[in-house]
Amino acid sequence: MGGDDTWSSALHRLWQAASRAEEVSALADDVYAPLLATTGVHLVVGTRWEDRQILRYMRALAAGSDSPVITATSRSVPEAAVREPGDEPVVTRIPVAALDDAGWPEAELLRRTPGATFVVCTFRLDHRGWASLGVGVDASADVAAVEGQLAQAVDVIVACHTGILQRGREARRGADDALLAEASLQMDSSLDVEETLRRVARIAVPAVAEGALVHLLRSEGPEFVAATHVSVQQRRALEEIGRENPWLAALLARRGEDEDTVFLSGPELDGSPFADTAEASDTAEASDASDASDASDASHGDGDGARPGAAGGDRHSTVISVSTLRARGRVVGSITFVYQRPEARLPSSAFLRSLATRAALSIDNALLYELRRHAVLSLQEHLLPSQLPVTDQWDLSASYEVGDPMLDVGGDFYDAVPRPDGSIALLIGDVCGRGAEAAALTGLARHTLRTLLEQGTDPGTALSRLNRALRQERASRFLTAVVATLAPQADGTALLTTCSAGHPSPLVLRSDGTVSEVLTGGLLLGVLDDVSYESHEEHIGPGDTVVLFTDGLTESREAGGAFFESILPVRLAALRGFDAAHIAESLTQQAKAYRASGQDDIALLVARWTGVPPGADLLPHPLQLVRTAR
Repeated sequence: MGGDDTWSSALHRLWQAASRAEEVSALADDVYAPLLATTGVHLVVGTRWEDRQILRYMRALAAGSDSPVITATSRSVPEAAVREPGDEPVVTRIPVAALDDAGWPEAELLRRTPGATFVVCTFRLDHRGWASLGVGVDASADVAAVEGQLAQAVDVIVACHTGILQRGREARRGADDALLAEASLQMDSSLDVEETLRRVARIAVPAVAEGALVHLLRSEGPEFVAATHVSVQQRRALEEIGRENPWLAALLARRGEDEDTVFLSGPELDGSPFADTAEASDTAEASDASDASDASDASHGDGDGARPGAAGGDRHSTVISVSTLRARGRVVGSITFVYQRPEARLPSSAFLRSLATRAALSIDNALLYELRRHAVLSLQEHLLPSQLPVTDQWDLSASYEVGDPMLDVGGDFYDAVPRPDGSIALLIGDVCGRGAEAAALTGLARHTLRTLLEQGTDPGTALSRLNRALRQERASRFLTAVVATLAPQADGTALLTTCSAGHPSPLVLRSDGTVSEVLTGGLLLGVLDDVSYESHEEHIGPGDTVVLFTDGLTESREAGGAFFESILPVRLAALRGFDAAHIAESLTQQAKAYRASGQDDIALLVARWTGVPPGADLLPHPLQLVRTAR
């Protein structure tokens, strides 16, 4: 090279190339050619090493040659371990004749050129290994100047590699953040425990790992719930492992409440279903372990230190990780990832901890929702009668649909009460609001009305006394209710006596298919101290059906804004001739299908009068009990 100015120009171009490079190998031409142009330099050779002594890559370019000699390998060179540098680059002069082939793979190439001295700079690129850049020179070379040029070239290479790693880490963090955000959205969108667990597994494959298994912690130990793999065949194998494998079960049991993610590979997997069945190829043709791939692989690391690794080549040893799923101070399960990828592409412990935390919270939310849902449904059942009375004079049935179990227990209630005179009293009501207070008021209202009606109290008086009890208890909520009695008559009909306290009016489906509304009126219960309620009387004949319901039925609203109330008479008329159970269930399901909005509970009580023969004994008939539909 003609002098310092020429080298300075070349160094400037090298820095420019480094600022644009996405791979260190892209700098090769800008490094090798200027060094070869230096007086006395006959050969430039660079090497890349991993784990102190594994030669991954060697590139050499001789003066007068247009193409470099490139060797990609995974050869172990134990004697080369002494050459590993510390944190700072080291420049060394060594006579070519003194180079030992056992520790210097460059020696054979150097002997083919006229140079008598090898000037080499060894330097560290990252935690995974080190590299060297050297030149073979003859006596005409200014060795001190060559050493300076090597040091400057190495500075550029290290800076380029560091920049690539940094950009890779930033890209990886961005991708990880996006994946975590998407995972949270996907997992939080379901409140079903098993579906949430299945989503945890699906989200992670193949973005995080090739396979995943999820276990839920039960009192008797880990319970397998979900598994997935990029290969359908291996997914089935993972499912069997998750359900039945004693090695994995023992591992999960040993993990207990350990919060740290553990990585296992190599001998640690001996005896496990994840032990490798074939070693990875380490031939040169199978390897793509060039400087470029090394830099690209390294760019996926995040500074967490070395991971349990996989061998190089097209096939990789299996690595597994186990993360404990902990939420709100308790362990809810575990997630096991199966990796069959290069070490550099394994996720960081920090990322897995974050994913496990999000998954655990979603699973715990689903578990809590499930527990609350069961509690709400159980409490709701205890607020309703488990059985309804039945004789040959009437056909009774009920239906109750919880609008949204997540909200809390509702205030709808119903009951059917046999009376001393042989009549039956039907009651249905709705307490304002939901929750524990509404449940307490529901129990008070139903049992108060039931007790009074069993004693033969007329409907109006029963409602008035309930209102008085609510006022004495200083209840903060109001409620609506309707009481209807069916009293058999000698002509085979029944006297329907109805009394309402602000509740939706019952409907009567006549045997001829016509539908009429029972005229009612009355103030809400629990609002004023002294309230009286008037009764309405009418007769119903054999085959006529009385339908009592709460406003959850009528206020089911379609997307266009219309209420189910507007079509209820038509829908009820279409059920002419059906028994009470079919009518109650059919109306409930139709209202559910109809509504696009509204989450109120739906309660129905249906009584179909079968009639009595003229002149028959009207004394109370023997009763039997049938279980209600809830």
